[in-house]
Formats: sequence, C-alpha cells, structure tokens
Amino acid sequence: MTTATAFWVEAPNRGALRSEEVGAPGPGEVLVRTVYTGISRGTESTVFRGEVPVGEHERMRAPFQSGDFPGPVKYGYLNVGVVEDGASQFRGRSVFTLFPHQSVFVVPESAVALVPEGVPARRAVLAGAVETAVNVLWDAAPLLGDRITIVGAGMIGCAVARLARGIPGVDVNLVDVDRSKETVCAALGVEYAHPEDAPLERDLVVDASGSEAGLQFALQAAVTEGDVVVASWFGDRGVRLHLGEDFHSRRLTIRSSQVGMIAPRRRATRTTGDRLALALRLLRDAAFDALLTDNSSWRELPDVMAAVAAGSPGLCHTIDWRDSE
Repeated sequence: MTTATAFWVEAPNRGALRSEEVGAPGPGEVLVRTVYTGISRGTESTVFRGEVPVGEHERMRAPFQSGDFPGPVKYGYLNVGVVEDGASQFRGRSVFTLFPHQSVFVVPESAVALVPEGVPARRAVLAGAVETAVNVLWDAAPLLGDRITIVGAGMIGCAVARLARGIPGVDVNLVDVDRSKETVCAALGVEYAHPEDAPLERDLVVDASGSEAGLQFALQAAVTEGDVVVASWFGDRGVRLHLGEDFHSRRLTIRSSQVGMIAPRRRATRTTGDRLALALRLLRDAAFDALLTDNSSWRELPDVMAAVAAGSPGLCHTIDWRDSE
C-alpha cells in the first residue's frame, strides 16, 4: 500500500488535505505519481462554494470523484503525472488523467492519455481547457473569414480565442472588463477590447464570461441572425436577460455548449478520447503558457482553493506535487 495525499472539500467554503491508502495496480491498471494538477476556476469554485444545483449533482460528477455534493467531496479533473507501475508501454510516460488533486492514484489504463513529446508537464494541465475549447468550436462551427468575438478572457475564453485565430481570414476579438487582460491577449495573438470599445456586428459570438452582463453583451455584439454560443456555466445562479427591443427582429440564436458530450456535428465520428488526444497535440503551441499564471505547493492547496473561489485574479493556477513523495 502507498499513502497518498488528497484534497477534499469538507463543506462549502472549507477544504482540507487527507491521507488515503492506495493499493498496487491490478491487470489493466496503472499507478500514477502526480506532477501537477490544475484548478478549473469556474467549475471548481462552484463546487468549493457549494453552489452545484441539486438537479445537476449526477451530471456534474467528475470521472473519479469521491463523495457527493455539497461535501465532503474529492473533486477535480486536471491531473498530469508519471506512470510508476503498470504495463511497459505506459511505465515512465507522462500522462494526463481526469483525476482530482491527489499525490498518487491507481486508474484503468484506458483512463490515461499519453502526453505528446514537446508538451511540458505543467502546460499539459491545460488539456481540459483546450478540450473544452475544441468542443465549443465544434459547436460554433466558424467559417473562413468570420468576425468572431469571445466574451470573457478566462481560461476557456483564451483557449477558444487562440484556436479560433488559426482559421484563415478570421478576425478574432477577445472582450473582457479587466483591461489587464490585454497582456494575455497579446501573448495569444488576438485583439483585446473592453466592452465599451468592442466591435459589434460579429458573425459569431462565444460567451465564456460566466457573468450575466457578459452574456447580455454577447447578444448585443452579434450580427443580425447571428449565433451566440454560451460556454459559461452559472451553477445555481439565476441569469436575467433583456430579450425585448431588437432580440426578435434581429433573429438571434442562443445555443449552449458543454464539454460533457461531444458536439453533435462530430458525435458520430469522434470519441472523447479522440477529442482529448487532439487537445494534447494542440498544446505543442507554446503560446498557451500565457494561461499558466500561478503555481503553488500542494501544501497550500486549501488556502489557494479558497482564494480562487473568492475571486482572486489569474487564469490557470497549477499545484506542484513534485515533492509530495
């Protein structure tokens, strides 16, 4: 048996580190020693604050979650580690796993995705965000030369913007109320705009703001008969939208995008494994390092999670487990 350290949300707004016993891997399993985990600011903040709606308790379960909402619950899904024990084709390889914040764990071989050569371990933590961005763009289906606006320069919005800019002829604009986000936009090679100055009449608008005001602005920014794809998730918060005035006359469309299912346009031809493998390959792009804004020791995780849930600035906050043995 191996003793592992894991982070648990004990109750809303209170987290703690626990010790757990991990057995040896059986046939078809691997033992993974964590190198980095990442905090998904939107979803994990919602979980930490105890704001997962009762009706979403089952759909919101992470693949290797322990416990139940609102707590105690072990939750998370951005884990990069090294396989220490298992089949020879995995041993010693860097892998991404949808596993919570834990120093060592055993999972089926099918649950790990090999990190490609050229993708550093810390950057690979972003696989979940980039996979979500892939699904958003599969849902949105942008065309050559489109004028695209992404509202919200968080981790998901930034990932969508970086991928969208690779489409020939597109004009990509990333809108955020925080003017300091202009720096990360420059690193990603996309134009930044404050809502007061942002261009309108956009062919496609993606809302990743997680805010009522952001979604309302997304409707304002869309061209007549344009699409607004909502990647935000509001937990148990109500959202009020003004759907009077020109909403009907401009024949706007609001559609949701959620990573739990493959986008309908690709569902018949792609698996979730295919989508994750694509996201990991896309992370060979070093520009994504601009999303890695903070890094802390696993010992600080309870305090870090509380600060993130309270709205501390930054994008992806990674947790370093390399000295947890």
